[in-house]
This record gives sequence, structure tokens and C-alpha cells, in this order.
Amino acid sequence: MRTNKPISSSLDWVTVTLYLIMIVFGWLNLYAANTSPDATDFFDTGKEYFKQLIWIIVALLSVGVILLTDSKFFVEFAYIFYGISILLLLAVLIFGVPINGAKAWFQIGTTRFQPVEIAKVASTLAIARVMSRFEFSIYNLSDIAKLGLIWFIPVAIIILQNDTGSALVFVAFFILFFREGMSPFVILFGFIAIIVFILTLIIPNYTIHMVLAASFFVFLFLKGLRRESLISAVVALSIFGISALVFKSRGADINYDLALSFGMAGASMYLIFRALIKRLSIVWIFLMMFWGSVVFAYSTDYFYEKVLNDYQRSRIMVLLGLKDDPLGAGYNVNQSKIAIGSGGFSGKGFLQGTQTKFNFVPEQSTDFIFCTVGEEWGFLGTTSVITLFVFLLIRLIKLAERQHSDFSRIYGYGVIGIFFFHFAINIGMTIGLAPVIGIPLPFFSYGGSSLWGFSILLFIFLKLDTNRNELIR
Repeated sequence: MRTNKPISSSLDWVTVTLYLIMIVFGWLNLYAANTSPDATDFFDTGKEYFKQLIWIIVALLSVGVILLTDSKFFVEFAYIFYGISILLLLAVLIFGVPINGAKAWFQIGTTRFQPVEIAKVASTLAIARVMSRFEFSIYNLSDIAKLGLIWFIPVAIIILQNDTGSALVFVAFFILFFREGMSPFVILFGFIAIIVFILTLIIPNYTIHMVLAASFFVFLFLKGLRRESLISAVVALSIFGISALVFKSRGADINYDLALSFGMAGASMYLIFRALIKRLSIVWIFLMMFWGSVVFAYSTDYFYEKVLNDYQRSRIMVLLGLKDDPLGAGYNVNQSKIAIGSGGFSGKGFLQGTQTKFNFVPEQSTDFIFCTVGEEWGFLGTTSVITLFVFLLIRLIKLAERQHSDFSRIYGYGVIGIFFFHFAINIGMTIGLAPVIGIPLPFFSYGGSSLWGFSILLFIFLKLDTNRNELIR
């Protein structure tokens, strides 16, 4: 039953307190990155810290509106919000302004707005709406197709905007999907895909193809299909050898990729024949996994060369240690690590960071704001920031698990995934553990649309939590 208790009595003040601490601490670091100890004009409207202060006020006003809104409003209008966000993403392709190679912002006077921040909120609501339906099943193919379409549309449009970093944030929804019953093998395949992608940058594709083929035959053997495994391996090797001889007889270099593909195609035909006779469903699964992996391995070349920008490719190569470019692609990360390391245990002091003051780190107010924390507040400051985020995530998990409504729980885990991805990748970027993909640190990085979007994302969930004992549909 719905009660008339004041919202203050059911609002989770622990999370609200964490939020307020983070935006205050974030603003102090933004102020430090944009001013000097002898600065006298605090009300300089051209400074980023002043603009961020205005956005903090706007975010707090938006939070107030959200908390006064009926929780059912977010359920009933979830698809409408999603549709509006898709239209905004499409509109920015036409009317947006290019910044750092990405056409992902609207420019209104001196104010910029990035619609992807609203798309994150709207997509989370739409996914929660789809998955909270009575008949939804994570194992039903049509339901998965609908869910995949809602997930894929914004990702595709954001990639067209050339904003790969923001598109990757949508991978965070797989944390939600896993919580709601997705097989852990999907996550495992995801890690394997990352490993395969990295390997394609280091070793030739045909070597990966051979390793996948060998693994394929071993898995068949371990699953008890010893005869099928041995015969198909012999077929593959025979066709591979014949293909190699044909190349040699024509005086051409052996095309190992093509020869191996011919060999595995022959082995696959034999296995399909055996699967039809003996009704071996496991063979079909293994074949789909193998050929899917092979196609992925060869398609990564296209993705790497055609989808990623030059600077993104360079950053990946530097991260993997395949390229040393301290004055180019590796400059940001090197300077960031110098700034963080120079802070020592307790930091140089507020407004005393030399790396910060002399702008050695590019994008210091946005993607690399964490290095300001490290330089001026030291190990104590960086540990405090990490602790705040860990506490926030743990608290949100607790709130999500106590929801009686499927919609509220699912939305909550969507929020958790997005915050975790931003937190882990952004800090990983600044210390050289993750590629620089240009995503902000929530509540710390400069950016009005990101601060506003994260605030809305969080407080919609806190509003839903005020009705945690109700079934919101």
C-alpha cells in the first residue's frame, strides 16, 4: 500500500551524504585545477570551476524535482524518455559541433551539452522496463532480441558520432544482465574476446586461428567425442596440407589463413554430418563458438584500422607496451603518473600542485582530474576518493537488493554498472592500467551534462528506493 509518509523519512540519507561529499570534494579539485594561490577574482564566469558551480545548483534543483515526482512516472514514461534520447543522439550528428574529433555535443552560446549523458539514463529506464515485464525471460530468444535492440541502437549512433569511449560505457549493462540471470559464460566469452583482440595486435591472425582450432579439437575430445575429434583433426590437417602444396605448386607464398580455413571448413562438414546422424547438439555449439571466435579475430583488424582513431590506436599500443611514445600518445598518462606520484603520502597541499598549476597534464579538469587529487592530497586523498566510490557502490548494491519491485532492482543495477565502469576505467586511465578512452570521473570531472546526468541517474534510483516496499509497475 502507498503511504503518505514524508519522503525525508524513507530517503536513503547515507547515499545522499556520499553524493554531497563527492560533489563538494570534486568541485574543490576542479577549483584547484583552474586557479592559482594568488587568484583574487572568485566570480570569474569564464572559469570552469564557476561554470561547474552553476551546474551543481542546476543538478540539485533537478534532484529536488525528481524526489517530488511519483515513482510510477519513471516506469510509464521510460520508453518515451528512451525515444527522446535517441532523437537527441541523431540530432547531434546533424547539428552538433565537433570537439576532439567527436561530433557529440550541442553548442548553445557558450554552453555545451552532450546528449549521451541523457541516453545513459533513458537506456537504463528502458532496459529496466523491458526486463521487469512478467513474461520476460533472459533465456527467451525474442526477449533477448528486444533487449539487444534497445542496447544496440544508442551504441551504434554514439559510434557514428566518433565517441568510442561513451559507446564502451554501455558494456556496463552486462553487469545488470549477469545479475538478472545471464549465463556467466557470456562474461567469460567477453574476457576471451578482449584477449583475442589484444593477441591480434601482437601475433599473426593465422596463429590465433591455429590455437583456436587446436582448442576446438581438445574440447571435443574432453567432451567424450574422441572419434569425432581425431577424425576431424585428420581431415583438417589433410586439407591444410593439400592447400599448402597447391600454393607451392603455383609458385606462390603459402596463404596460411586461407589454407587453415579450408582445413577447418572440411572438418566442420564432417562434424555436421556426424551431428545430424547421432544428434550431437554439443557439436553445433562448439562449431558456432569456434567460427564465431575466428570471425571475431579477423574482424578486429577492421575495427582497429577503420573504427578507432589514430590517437586511440596509439594509446592502445602504448598501453600494451608495443610502442614507446612519451611525448605523443603516452604523454597524458606519463604526466598524470608523475603528478600523482609527486603528491607522496599527504600531498603538496591545496592549490600547491606544480603539475596542476603549470598545466603539464592535458585534459586535467576532465578526464585526468584524479591526478589533481593525487598531487595535492597525496595517497590519503586518492585513497579517500576510491573509498568513497567503493562505499557508494556497496551501498547501491544493498539498496538494489532490498527492492520489492523488479523494475527498481533492475534499474538500480544499471546505475551500479555505469558508476562502476566510469570509476574503474577513469582511474585506471590516469595510472596507466586502462586505455585512455575519454570518459569522466563521476562528480569530479568538469562537465555540466555529465554532472547533471549522473545526478539524475542516481536520484531516480533513490526516488524508486523510497517506495522499496511497493511493487512499482
